[in-house]
Amino acid sequence: MVEALHRATDDPMPADAGGAGVVDRGHAGAHRCRSMCPVSDPALFDSLVDHPGMLVMGVDTDGRMMWISRGLEQLTGWTFDEVKGRDWVATLVHPDHQQDAVERCRGRIGKDRSDSHLKPIVTKDGQVRHVEWVHSDIKDGDGRIVGILCVGRDVTELLAAREALLTSERQSRAIVETAVNAIITMSETCVIETANSATERIFGYAREEIVGKNIRMLMPQPYRDKHDSYVQNYLRTGVKKIIGIGREAVGQKKDGTIFPIDLSVGEVVLPDGRRVFTGIIRDLTERKVLEEKILHISEEEQHRIGQDIHDDLCQQLAAIGCLAKVAHQQLAKGGSAQAENLNEIVRLVSQANTRAREMSRGLMPVVLDSAGLMAALADLAQSTERVFRIGCPFRCDRPVEVADNKTATQLYRIAQEAVANAIKHSRADRIEITLSEGDGEIILTIRDNGIGIPDNISGKSTGMGLLTMSHRARMMGGVLAVEHDDFGGTIVRCQVPVPRPQPNKKRRSRP
Repeated sequence: MVEALHRATDDPMPADAGGAGVVDRGHAGAHRCRSMCPVSDPALFDSLVDHPGMLVMGVDTDGRMMWISRGLEQLTGWTFDEVKGRDWVATLVHPDHQQDAVERCRGRIGKDRSDSHLKPIVTKDGQVRHVEWVHSDIKDGDGRIVGILCVGRDVTELLAAREALLTSERQSRAIVETAVNAIITMSETCVIETANSATERIFGYAREEIVGKNIRMLMPQPYRDKHDSYVQNYLRTGVKKIIGIGREAVGQKKDGTIFPIDLSVGEVVLPDGRRVFTGIIRDLTERKVLEEKILHISEEEQHRIGQDIHDDLCQQLAAIGCLAKVAHQQLAKGGSAQAENLNEIVRLVSQANTRAREMSRGLMPVVLDSAGLMAALADLAQSTERVFRIGCPFRCDRPVEVADNKTATQLYRIAQEAVANAIKHSRADRIEITLSEGDGEIILTIRDNGIGIPDNISGKSTGMGLLTMSHRARMMGGVLAVEHDDFGGTIVRCQVPVPRPQPNKKRRSRP
C-alpha cells in the first residue's frame, strides 16, 4: 500500500500557495490527501488512513504539514485545521530531537529511506509519546519529488513494557550474580546453559569452560557416569527423586578436589514445552569442618566423662564393695543378724560397679585396630542383653575391617542410638545388629521387632536421636534410612563408603 502511495498519477497535482503539491479538501482525513496521492481504490485508502492506529502525515519538501490522518489527530490532540501549513518538526517533535528529525526527514530527500527511527513527539497537552517513523518521498507524474510521506506507529506502551522487562531481567541477573550459592541452569540433555559468578568461584572453572558442556563434568565418579541416566529416567517416568527436594551430595572442582555440597534442583517448563532445570549449589566444606570439630569435641567430652567414671567412680565403688565385703565376713563370724543385710549391700555395690563400667565403655568406644568395630558392636549387643534382658544378637558373616577410627566410632554411635531408641520407644524384645561390607560400602543394620515407626517421621516426633544418626551418617559421606520392617518393627540402615586408612594416627586403648 505504501508503494501505491508513492507512485505518481497521470493527473497533474494541484499546487497551493506554498508551491508544493497538496491538498485540501473536506473534513475526512483520508479525503485530504486524495488530490496529493490518489489510489485506484479510494475506499481502501480511506479505511487505511482513517484507522485509529495509522499515524500518517503528508508534508511538503519544506516540512510543512499538508494533511494528517485521524489517528495522528487523536494521538496528538491537534486537528488538521490547527496544524495545516505548520512545520511538523517544530510543532510535534520534542525539542531535544528536532535537529535529528529535520535531517532524517528533509535531509534525505531523494536518498535511501529504508530504515526507521524513533522520535518522541509532544502532544497538544504536553504529553510525550514515542513514535517509530518511516519516511518516503512522494513524486508526481513526472517523477519529481513534491512531498514527503511520514508513516508512524505509537510504541510508547511497547517501550514501557520492554523497559519494565529489561529492568526485571537486570534485577534478576543482579540477584543471581551476587548470590553466594552457585546457580546453574541445565537443559533436558544435561547441557549447562547458564552459570553465575559463584559457580566459577566454587568449582574453579571460568564460565565459558562449562557453558555448553555436560553438567556431569562437575561431579566425581561414580555419579558422573550415572547422572544422565537419572535425568532420562525422570523424563521417562516422571518420578521425582531429587527435584524439589534439597539433599547433600558431592561435587568436583576443576583441580579434581571432591567436596561436599547441598544441592537443590527445580524445574521450569517453558511456553514452547522445553524443560529447564535449575540447580542451586551450596559449598558445605566449611560447615562440614565445623560439624566435624563439634563431633570431635562431643566425643572428647564423652570420653572424658567415661574416663572419669572408670577411673574414679568405678574405683570408689570397688573400694566400697571390698570394705562392705570385709564387714560382712566379720559380722557373719560373729553371728550378727545384720550380716545378711550387709551381704545384699555388697551385691548391689558390685552390680552398680558393673553397670558403671559398662557405661564407661559405652562412652569410650575407642577402636584399638581395624577389627575393633566388630568387637565394640559385639560388646554392645552383650551388654544390651545383660542389662535389659532382651535378645540382641550381633551378626557379621565376614570380617569387616574399618581402618579409620573416626568412621568406626561414628558407626558405633549410630548403632548405640538405634538400640536405645528401640528399647525406649519401640518396646522391642529382640534387636539384631548386623555389620557387612559390599560394593565399596560398609552397611550397618539394626532391626527390631517392636511397634514400628510412625508414618511421618520428623525430628520433632522422634527427638534428636534420628537427626543425630542422620548427621553422623552424612559426616561419613553416607546415608541413613529408617524404614518399616515387612515382618513388623523397624529397620535402621546406615551405608557409608569404605574409608581410606588414616596413617600416623595414635589410637587410644580402651579401659
